[in-house]
Amino acid sequence: MEITGLQWGITLALILGLLAYDFFFHVRKPHEPTIKEAAIWSAVYVGIALLFGLVILWMDGPQLTAEYYGGYITEKALSVDNLFVFLIIIASFKVPRADQQKVLLFGIVFALIARTVFIFIGAAAINAFSWVFYLFGLILIYTAGKLIKGEVTDSESDEADNFVVRLAKKLLPTTDYYDGDKLFTIENGKKVMTPMLLVMVAIGGTDILFALDSIPAIFGLTQEPYIVFTATAFSLMGLRQLYFLIDGLLDRLIYLSWGLSLILLFIGIKLMLHALHENTLSFINDGQHVPVAEIGIGTSLTVIISILVITVLASLFSPKGRALRIIQKTQDLSEKYLALPKDAPAEERNRISTKIAELTQQFPKISEKHKEELIDSRAKFRKMVDTVHGQQSEFESTGEVKTPSPDLDQEDVESAAPTATVQPTGKAADGNGPEGHSSGGSSSVR
Repeated sequence: MEITGLQWGITLALILGLLAYDFFFHVRKPHEPTIKEAAIWSAVYVGIALLFGLVILWMDGPQLTAEYYGGYITEKALSVDNLFVFLIIIASFKVPRADQQKVLLFGIVFALIARTVFIFIGAAAINAFSWVFYLFGLILIYTAGKLIKGEVTDSESDEADNFVVRLAKKLLPTTDYYDGDKLFTIENGKKVMTPMLLVMVAIGGTDILFALDSIPAIFGLTQEPYIVFTATAFSLMGLRQLYFLIDGLLDRLIYLSWGLSLILLFIGIKLMLHALHENTLSFINDGQHVPVAEIGIGTSLTVIISILVITVLASLFSPKGRALRIIQKTQDLSEKYLALPKDAPAEERNRISTKIAELTQQFPKISEKHKEELIDSRAKFRKMVDTVHGQQSEFESTGEVKTPSPDLDQEDVESAAPTATVQPTGKAADGNGPEGHSSGGSSSVR
């Protein structure tokens, strides 16, 4: 079915209107969104995307509707993976919390621009050369392999120190401090860059790399440019709000990379089968179409949803997932306890200490393998939990706390906070190991 110019125009106006509203009413004035605000607007954007699918059903029929929903779910899953990288970059550059919204909106807008360019290039290439399906299929299979290799070898890349950022630092003078959300500032009478511009350069560079993966993935589900564009655009909408809503929870999806690799591998195989079916390359079957079975959109949608559901459930309820939850909760509560003022109510101290004791009783159930995978520096965490135990014992005996809390900033606080240096592998940051603690004794797990 032909998509009319009027439909294109209304859709573009809707998307641009949503972006403008997001900027003028949410981002222009720097502030840290509340959980309630982030939850409401995340739900609004998902609701708009789902309702838009019903508009496609009304205007274009069930086939394009199924393709839209399949593309939207796939692109949304890949966009969540984007958030991992955004989180790493923002944490690496220590972007002030109130200014993170503008960085995220820039990343979303730039991603939309980059992917739109790739969409029309890809559509033109497909129309001109059917062998492009082979290329797209190979790209997805290669990307799936890279994700699997990263999980198996536990290799990590510094997304915040890519070539473009290094070049910008070398050629252009840059300050060591932020000046609000300004990209440039005046220092010693000279106009210089602020780290804010470097953050946006880093995010823009990763946006382009992500576009190289995401566009072939959705072309594996539909070849209609309008569906590709709308599914991609709506999957990016609300990412800013989603970032603040699930910041600190992203790393619990420890098997997300495995799930995404399986989805990309599946779509890559689907593209290869379609390429064989439409084959015109002379060295394959003498340039004739190869009679192979193709995978329909209904099957594709079922497989993608199934993989995502299994990925989430395995991440949350597997032994490794449960171990990570215990570690993170103990980490958060220990930091909260050590940050209490000396005149904190006894009820508050006892409540937190009791929760920590309940959590540390579960540490013996965590296997050594998972401890090694999830902990980089057990000594730092042990010191923190032991200090909590000592302070609580002191408080119960004397009614006051005299033992000072450890200086986490001095001991590399970035590595002590799991939500500040989350890796896509789900590995807790340096210092996030579960070192046993109970209210009546010293650390029990080493």
